[in-house]
Amino acid sequence: MFNKLFIALAVIVMISSPTFVLAAEVHGTDCAACHKLNEKDANELLKKIGVTVKSVKQAPVKGFFELLVEKDGKKGLIFVDYAKKDIIQGAIFSLETLQPVASHPLDQFQPKQVTSIDPKTIPVDNSVVIGNPKGSKKLYVFTDPDCPYCRKMHVELLKLEKIDPNVAIYIMLYPLAMHPQSFDKARVILETQSHDLLDKAFEGKEVPKPTKEDSKARIEANIKFANANGISGTPTLVMPDGKVVVGMRDAETLKKMLESK
Repeated sequence: MFNKLFIALAVIVMISSPTFVLAAEVHGTDCAACHKLNEKDANELLKKIGVTVKSVKQAPVKGFFELLVEKDGKKGLIFVDYAKKDIIQGAIFSLETLQPVASHPLDQFQPKQVTSIDPKTIPVDNSVVIGNPKGSKKLYVFTDPDCPYCRKMHVELLKLEKIDPNVAIYIMLYPLAMHPQSFDKARVILETQSHDLLDKAFEGKEVPKPTKEDSKARIEANIKFANANGISGTPTLVMPDGKVVVGMRDAETLKKMLESK
């Protein structure tokens, strides 16, 4: 009891002291007043991922900067924490409206959400096929070896090929700009057509460097196709009838979705 009373009194003395009051007045409660990031420094910070920072604003949520970036004529948002150690790509949604919110106008860079793609137009020559290559059901997966959600998805795809022996799964390697190491991983997987290297890459293990020059153009063709068809994130699935499904699904759900097509 004495210890609790002593601690409480100590806290009261501390927060009422001139030093504590001065510290509160100096730092205040507005973190944005102390944490700054300009376009020049932001471009230097993100040079590894090959994007150009066009504008920097405070994000709608505390503790983050919101960066409007551009790459290959496409614009998007990247969020950088105040410590400038971590980045997040994607959108922030309001819990009240369930709509995306941002400090930059959303309509200037948000691609129109595609709902359907003609499967015949997908460049399957630039894919790795798992499951049954002669299966009557075809699933197309745009995926990135360094995307954490894609890694979880890959585990489910390996389960799917076991529980549904009649599905051909086309792995369309689509490395995102925010994962600079992913491009070469995608290249060597495509070059070798090795399921072992495919699994290792999605397990986060080391894989060899690419050796064939043509694989660069083939992966770039996948990126170009995805961008042209409104696919901006991974994993993105294209069902046999062309319906586009964004985000990961577990193996059982995928099996049911394929059975309904």
